[in-house]
Order: sequence, then structure tokens, then C-alpha cells
Amino acid sequence: MGKERKTIGVLTSGGDAPGMNAAVRAVVRMGINRGFSVVGIRRGYSGLLANDMDDMDLRSVSDILQRGGTVLYSSRCPEFSEQRNIKKAVENCRKAGIDALVTIGGDGTFRGATDLTNHGIPSIGIPGTIDNDITATELTIGFDTALNTCLRMIDDLRDTAESHARCIITEIMGNGCGLLALYTGIASGAISIAIPEIPFDLDYACQKIANARAVGKRGMIAICSEKLPELDGVPFTDSYAAEIQQRTDVCTRINRLGHIIRGGNPTLRDRMTASQMGVEAVNSLLEGRSNVVMCVNESRISAVDINFALALDRMYKGKLKDGDLEGFTSYQIAQMKARCEFRRAKIARLYQMSYDICM
Repeated sequence: MGKERKTIGVLTSGGDAPGMNAAVRAVVRMGINRGFSVVGIRRGYSGLLANDMDDMDLRSVSDILQRGGTVLYSSRCPEFSEQRNIKKAVENCRKAGIDALVTIGGDGTFRGATDLTNHGIPSIGIPGTIDNDITATELTIGFDTALNTCLRMIDDLRDTAESHARCIITEIMGNGCGLLALYTGIASGAISIAIPEIPFDLDYACQKIANARAVGKRGMIAICSEKLPELDGVPFTDSYAAEIQQRTDVCTRINRLGHIIRGGNPTLRDRMTASQMGVEAVNSLLEGRSNVVMCVNESRISAVDINFALALDRMYKGKLKDGDLEGFTSYQIAQMKARCEFRRAKIARLYQMSYDICM
């Protein structure tokens, strides 16, 4: 961030994630300790449009490190993509004396950051989402806490599954990404795992459950991601439960872990990751960099161009549109493809591991 910039704004946007407060705290304290003022913007981009913001000091972020949610609050603001609203946000930044922004959230948050950068407000992204569905980073803020919450609840579910000799299918959030379900399934010893990245073998899963019951296994946990394709017009989880009951005669129940996994005190890992990302975001601004997102790769935090990160995400999720790769070099496109293959291969290895060790 050049000498002419004096004030940093910080906001949280989209779905909340444990650890966001640690990131806010790091941005505020790092910014102030480097001689800058910091403005906190409430309710994400909605608050920026509504001028809902206040100056922050060292005390503003005292005793928030261990708290879940976000003290700045959050919201989704689809109307922010409209040009008139982007211009209004820029005007509000100018009026408040905000020279640069640190935005904490997911891919929608990063698109907003890019729009602001393109209109003269340098912005930095920090990935905060329990889904861990940002392809450019191996880890997002909130993922580790959500995993531990899922695991704790499934450990409790095992008690009743064992008592009643039931199979409990547990549906886990993920917004089209199966990492929460996959990691939780492996760590909890689930007998089957269904995720969007890997074709699900219903026959094999039901046979596995039948075999486990035949050798005396009473309680079983099956894990599936939310929003999986329907089976014969019936929601996946409901259809899977009915198939297990019909084919194996094992009493089956469904449990859905919803928004509760967004809450709770962040784990050590999320607090550390968020704090480091907040510090590096301010460092990037101090160095005059913008339109980058803080990413964890090979246990190191580095700045990745937001446009690269967004295009990579669309490539991985099969959502590329004509023109999305314009402006990128052949080397950059090759990098994107390599990262996509690395992520797919990692998920495939973990899924195979679940087959091998979860009985």
C-alpha cells in the first residue's frame, strides 16, 4: 500500500465462517500498528452501500479471537454486481476516506473486490467459507472448525445408532463441494460416503452395509453431501435411506447437519490461518498490491491474482464461459489445469482410502 493511502476498510461477506473474527482482528491490529486507520464495514457489501461503517481501534477487536460468526455481521448482496451500485460503493469509500479494502468471504466476495479494484479502490480477498470450495487455496477459514463440529456430532450419533442397531445417514453442507463430507466420513469411520466429485455406487454401498450387519455390526454411519443429484426424482438422501432399508432390512434414519456447523468457537488452526491471512493482506496493501486473494498452498500463505483464482474455480467446477480465459497466458492456463487435476487426484485418493479403511 503506497504512502498516499491512509485508511483500510474491512468487511465480511456471504456465509459466515468461524475464524472470520480472527481475520478481522489481524487486519485491524496490523493496519493500526503500521500507522493506518481502519474502518469496519457492517453487513458486507450491503453495509458498504448503506454507509453502515465505523472507525475501529485496538479495543474494537479485543476478545473476539475466540468467537464464532463475525462481529462485523454479514449478508449476501447480489445487487452489488450492478454498475450503479459499484459506483455508489466507490463513492461511499471516497466519502469515508477509505483508500483500500480487505474483503473476507467466498467467490462472490472476490468478484466484488475485483469490481472495486477496477473502479479505483484497491482490494484484497481472504477466503472465509466452511465449504473449502475455493480451488485456488487448499484451506479456507472455517473449514477446520466445521469439520470438528461435524465430527463431534457424528460421534454422538453413533451412541444412538449402536443402541438401536440403526444406520444413520448424515447429510452435511458443502454447496456442491464434498470435502466436508469426505473428511468427516473418513475421520468418523463412516461405512459409506457420497460426494458430488465421485460417482456413487449404490449397489456396493448397500452390500457393504448388509455384509457389516451379517458379521454383527450394530450401529453404522453413512455420510452424504447436500445437493447430490436426485435418484428417480427423489432427493438423494431420502432415496438412499429407502434403498438401504429395502435391500438390507437395516433400520435407517436421516440426520441433516445444517447451519449449526457454521457456528462455534474457531479451532486453533482456523485462528492461526485467519490471523496469518489478515497480516499478509495488510502487508500486500503496504507493498502496493491489490486484486489478490490470500491462499494456503503447501503450508504457505501466498497472494494469488483474484481473476486467476476466479477463472480457476470456474474451470474446476465446469462453469467456464466463452471469454473467461481471455487475457491469460498459455502458461497460466496450464497452471489452472494442473491445479484442477491435483485437486481431483487428491479427492480420488482420499475417497479410495475411505473404501479401504471404513468398514
